[in-house]
Amino acid sequence: MKRSGYAYAHGAGTIINAISTWKGAAFSIDLKTEAEVVLTDSKKVQGYMEEGGDTTLIERAVELTLSRFCSTSGAKVATKSEIPIASGLKSSSAAANAAVLATLDALDEKLKPIEAVKIGVQAALDSKVTITGAFDDACASMLGGFVITDNKKMELISRVEHDSEVLILAPLKKVFSSSTNVARSRLMGRWVEMAYKEALEGNYEKAMTLNGFLYCSALGFSTEPMMAALEVGIEGVSLSGTGPAYTALGSAELLDKLEPVWRRTGGKVIRTKVNNTGGSICR
Repeated sequence: MKRSGYAYAHGAGTIINAISTWKGAAFSIDLKTEAEVVLTDSKKVQGYMEEGGDTTLIERAVELTLSRFCSTSGAKVATKSEIPIASGLKSSSAAANAAVLATLDALDEKLKPIEAVKIGVQAALDSKVTITGAFDDACASMLGGFVITDNKKMELISRVEHDSEVLILAPLKKVFSSSTNVARSRLMGRWVEMAYKEALEGNYEKAMTLNGFLYCSALGFSTEPMMAALEVGIEGVSLSGTGPAYTALGSAELLDKLEPVWRRTGGKVIRTKVNNTGGSICR
């Protein structure tokens, strides 16, 4: 047993939000959350987040991982992140995944990546930071690339690697997934299913744009950032998760045109790319 472990996992953007139908799709972005876990003789798990916030999720992720291997150790877990919190960029999935991986490293144990994802999803459900368990977001965060999932069955339907530049508009306000209007979101189920079918056919940009207009309407977010993206020729743009962030996929040239437009909105604009490698233990 190593006694200490280090790992990271990535944020993600939305292709299909799973709240309406329990079926989702997401893509990994090159923004990371790092976690350090140090095992202790105490039975307690104590968390610390450099960026501030509730530590319940990362503590629960560590507890469940320790329990999986019948460990009686306690632990200290700390995270630091490049991902804006409560913006729809999957900061919770990244934190849970990183905490699970760092605990595995500290224990000197291994799990298949999808099993590690399921521990993090259970931690998110236990901590009440998610509505569906966010299995799609967690898979994108852990595995990298573009993923399509059935969240109710916790089934990974497909994963593909795809290179693209990404532009993020992250408004200053925070929106927590647990406060989302689920009833309004589920009214759109039949139309979200149409977008989901586009994703299954590999039409990710079309799917995410349809998803964005639907969820902006249901959740009361402006479609102006999306219209601005379409006006410069971008085909894939969406509200990410339950907002308030928006993500756009496109070439460097197209994002060069969109970036100054989004900067004028007053939010934080981040330039990054799709990550195809996923989370990992730091060796």
